[in-house]
Amino acid sequence: MSTQLNIARQQLLAPAGLDIHDLERTLNRLMRRGTDSGELYFECTRHESWTLEDGRVRGGSFNTDRGVGIRAISDSRTGFAYSDEIQETALLRAADTARTIARGNQDHSLQAWRSDVPTPLYTDTDPIQTHGADRKVALLERLDSEARAIDPCIKQVLISLSGSHRTLLMANSDGTLAADVRPLVRLGVQIIAERDGRRESGGAGGGGRFDYSTFLQPGGVASRFVREAAERARINLDADPAPAGTMPVVLGPGWPGILLHEAVGHGLEGDFNRKGTSAFTGRIGTQVAHADVTVVDDGTLPGRRGSLTIDDEGTPSQRTVLIENGILKGYMQDKLNARLMHTAATGNGRRESYAHLPMPRMTNT
Repeated sequence: MSTQLNIARQQLLAPAGLDIHDLERTLNRLMRRGTDSGELYFECTRHESWTLEDGRVRGGSFNTDRGVGIRAISDSRTGFAYSDEIQETALLRAADTARTIARGNQDHSLQAWRSDVPTPLYTDTDPIQTHGADRKVALLERLDSEARAIDPCIKQVLISLSGSHRTLLMANSDGTLAADVRPLVRLGVQIIAERDGRRESGGAGGGGRFDYSTFLQPGGVASRFVREAAERARINLDADPAPAGTMPVVLGPGWPGILLHEAVGHGLEGDFNRKGTSAFTGRIGTQVAHADVTVVDDGTLPGRRGSLTIDDEGTPSQRTVLIENGILKGYMQDKLNARLMHTAATGNGRRESYAHLPMPRMTNT
């Protein structure tokens, strides 16, 4: 049994006195009266954030959210119920509700468990517990001092630090029994510079699936974010207004990728194409972009913010070529849309939380 599965059982099932046999009983109950497939999704998410402004901590928050979502599927009908109580009575009540909504005509049985979890792409370290509050505040104060020492024109510094730890456990009637433990941290720096009555700002930051240790190293990536934010603010102080009109535009790597995400990425998600609402519907094998354009969704990049060892349905993440040399090759799929479109899931099943159904959504695109 994988380390992630053991952690998930201890955090999500053990406190309520539940075990794998309770999951089997719930799924068997869910599969009565014509349910094609059933699924249990347990989640516990802990999140914290810190904000330092003008050398003082202006904000700090911490919250924990846990619960279970239960889904029943019959043909294209989906029944879904959730509970913020992880206990046997709540499981059975939610299972009955989901089953009633999705009732079909033929009973199905639970398949034998299989748990072939790929090698984790990130550590299971909890960034919230690993370092104390004093050390996190000290990091913010150090970065504030570094920023102000760069140039006297720097007048305001805003630094934010956030971290989360998400533990998931998925059990599906198709035999999937999988878990994932996901850390996620982010550091952001915003600097305002002023010279001769003109004020401009610059920002920088980043994060990924690791703990705060990456930011705590003196002179490391956190200090680089400070220098980048300060340099952008100072460049803006000397910048001329952009001229109006039509002109050539060159996009470098990085943030311009958000244009691809919104204009192209969402249109390549399976549900929009199954429903016929995407501009790419029915165009697999045809040219949809310039021959120099290749678009890839890759959830297997170690440590990246969008990476997943498994998606929120237990499917291993993968590298999916969506457009190759301008030719549309395929879509991103979760289990439901893949089945209805007669294709394979691509590891893109994503949930906002246990209280939401999974949808096919991007990883690193």
